[in-house]
Amino acid sequence: MSKLSEIRQKQLIEHSIKEKKHLKEILEENNHSYDDLVYYSNGVKLEEVEYTFIDDLKKQSFNIPSVSFFSGAGGFDIGFSYAGFKPKAFFEYNELFCDTLRLNFKDTPVIGPPNYSGDLSRREENRIILESEIGINKPFEGVFFGGPPCQPFSIASNQRYNKNGKNFKRIGFEHQKFGGLLSDYIWYITQFLPKVFVVENVPGLYELDEGEKLSEELSDLRKLGYKITSPNIINVADFGVPQNRNRLFIIGARDTNEIPLFPETVDGRVPCHVVFTKSLENIKNHETRAHMANSVKRYAVLEYGKRDKLGRVDRLDPLKPSKTVIAGGNKGGGRSHLHPFIPRTMSVRESARLQTFPDNYIFRFNCKTIHASWQCCPTSICI
Repeated sequence: MSKLSEIRQKQLIEHSIKEKKHLKEILEENNHSYDDLVYYSNGVKLEEVEYTFIDDLKKQSFNIPSVSFFSGAGGFDIGFSYAGFKPKAFFEYNELFCDTLRLNFKDTPVIGPPNYSGDLSRREENRIILESEIGINKPFEGVFFGGPPCQPFSIASNQRYNKNGKNFKRIGFEHQKFGGLLSDYIWYITQFLPKVFVVENVPGLYELDEGEKLSEELSDLRKLGYKITSPNIINVADFGVPQNRNRLFIIGARDTNEIPLFPETVDGRVPCHVVFTKSLENIKNHETRAHMANSVKRYAVLEYGKRDKLGRVDRLDPLKPSKTVIAGGNKGGGRSHLHPFIPRTMSVRESARLQTFPDNYIFRFNCKTIHASWQCCPTSICI
């Protein structure tokens, strides 16, 4: 199949609207797909960029033991595995994410549904599992790492609400469901005394009260002899990732007089076109949303970097790192950004590549909702 011409695309869109027939059906009848759609303004010059996909990197093999908390779909875990860490267990309460972890980390126990709760607020239950089933002893000569759910601290999940409105939910540590999970995570650290621990979250974890509650939470660990970094907010685009994502990191180390160091930033930022010009032939998880004709009609006229206000989606600028990939959720919620060269939202695989997931990492998702809404892609985290 070849790209549609602007004239032919407009004809098919108008035919879909007039006949009240889904655009997906119209495209297929004419031997086309959504990937054959075009914007009406293109033509930016793409310069060759030095970029190494994670697929081409060799994993280190230091075999440093680690335990992953709030594992999600395993993005953090991939980074640790490539750096030479050996996972002993994953803790995750979402069964869809657990299925993804089990598929990709076949030799590592996943403490989550259907056989476990995966709920880290059930402290004693999980402590026993770590001791008796996983074989974690105190002190643990390895690493604990995790990013407690960020919804209570997230700007993105509340950006459409007024801060003083009834729907604003950025309530931080007081959040009934997720607000106490950082305390739970710290409790596990106090119980097993890992050599090193890592906390990852949105900047709001610190910004919400200028770090007062966070410092209070970490004080018990300092009393146990941990040297802990100050909260460090970094943009992953400064470390060679083709995506803008600001995250807060805290690292603590036991039995040392030195504060752990963060890696150095790299020179220059990687434009996101490196992801979108890479072949998708025979690649799994390249599912996309079947947009209605009126949506594509609006998208097709957008310039680089501009927003479709009705759908609240942005066309990515191929010469810059992408905007932060937004969480989709396992019920088909959330929203994606628009592909820079095709007037449609990104596929699961394209979203994953922006976050540096390797192509052989396969995501499980709910097929019943994949075409009804954006995508059930567990690759992303709230900002």
